[in-house]
Amino acid sequence: MKLFFRLCFVIFVGICFCWLLRVLLFRTGLIFLLKKWCRILQDCFHVYQSFRIPEFNETSQHNHLYRKVSAYLSSLNALEDSDFTNLITGKKPNDILLRLDSNQTVEDNFLGAKVFWTNQEIGSRNFVLRIRKADKRRILRPYLQHIHTLTADEIEQKKGDLKLFMNSKPNNQSDTRWTSIQFKHPSTFDSIAMETDLKDKVKSDLESFLKSKQYYHRLGRVWKRSYLLYGPSGTGKSSFVAAMANFLSYDVYNIDLFKVSDDSDFKFLLLQTTSKSIIVVEDLDRFLMEKSSASSVTALMNFMDGILTSCCAEERVMIFTVNSKEQVEPTILRPGRIDVHIHFPLCDFSAFKNLAINYLGLKDHKLFPQVEEIFHNGATLSPAEIGELMITNRNSPSRAIKSVISALQTNGERRRVGHIGQLLSDSGSRQSAAESVESSGVFKTENNQTGKEFRKLYGLLRMKSNKISQSLDSSPWYKER
Repeated sequence: MKLFFRLCFVIFVGICFCWLLRVLLFRTGLIFLLKKWCRILQDCFHVYQSFRIPEFNETSQHNHLYRKVSAYLSSLNALEDSDFTNLITGKKPNDILLRLDSNQTVEDNFLGAKVFWTNQEIGSRNFVLRIRKADKRRILRPYLQHIHTLTADEIEQKKGDLKLFMNSKPNNQSDTRWTSIQFKHPSTFDSIAMETDLKDKVKSDLESFLKSKQYYHRLGRVWKRSYLLYGPSGTGKSSFVAAMANFLSYDVYNIDLFKVSDDSDFKFLLLQTTSKSIIVVEDLDRFLMEKSSASSVTALMNFMDGILTSCCAEERVMIFTVNSKEQVEPTILRPGRIDVHIHFPLCDFSAFKNLAINYLGLKDHKLFPQVEEIFHNGATLSPAEIGELMITNRNSPSRAIKSVISALQTNGERRRVGHIGQLLSDSGSRQSAAESVESSGVFKTENNQTGKEFRKLYGLLRMKSNKISQSLDSSPWYKER
């Protein structure tokens, strides 16, 4: 009987000890420490082989396997058990994604074998795969194929997640010259203030480009398209670029020319761009005015249509923006470097109506005839200026249109004052020249004749101004070279 009680007591003590041990291990986290020690002990009896997967290959172009491995590792459940993991938001605000931290290691299992991934970010970004040599021949290729299969669908789904890349100055600490953020610009071809015919031509041109790979190759030309957007500031060039990116579902690479050092730097930036992307060079005229050296112009032209561009610009759209084409050398804008020229003028009445539809939801209003008359008299504003007035007064469409009328009238007065001031300046210079000639005894004129010339000159300038305004309204914005 005593033996029975002793046996029951021992069993009870054993159960209590196991329960306490379990609580101690799992509630305090000692189990993870024991697993870590066991893994270290096992490593002492195994030989591992490492495989490095860099972000860029030998030619400084993106390594697609790196992107696939990154997507695969983010889906591993083992990340949740890691000592340290980065949490970031996904495409949707409620999505929470896990990302490996720098020099962090995560474990994975495949066909009964353990493999280890380490995220190395020393100088450049790499993933390092460690596999036991005994398992290498058996699992390496099937494992990589497994990663490719699982991530192909996920990467295909993420094609809608566009990115905006910005270049940085050369840095010896890193191989990459681009930093990126998610591209969320809401602009579309429906929302920009542009003539419908022009928008249809641009969309048709882009759709034709997407389907023309074999045609370009048959002609022996690189499959790319180049656009020049020219016009004053605030006329919608940047919004047009965003609309093109959303229409094509292409990433955007925005090159800051003032951070590019030389020709080799241009080439390096081009090498690190990906296919299905838009490469944007803004304010080209300002760069050429401030850095108009022969080397900078040569580097730019090589970037536009050099040998490297022919090899590495496949399936890309290049866009250059300027405020004035007259500031740019014709050799830079010749056919072959620029395929399509698109003019972005200041607002006319047609553009105003498009803005009224987009900003105020108005297709017609009793004040529209007054606005049209002011436009015909030569007053004008940029789409950005009119859009801001409409946003400010969006709760009252009538007040918004009245504010636009007031701004247009102010602009018209300024333009008239500017014309008169220029006219007086020209007349004064001509009168001083006549007086100097008169004093030399070569030619003599009467004061009333000068007044007649002044009125005649003023009338000619008014007629010329109206003709220029009418020619701008009737001239095509879209010109293909």
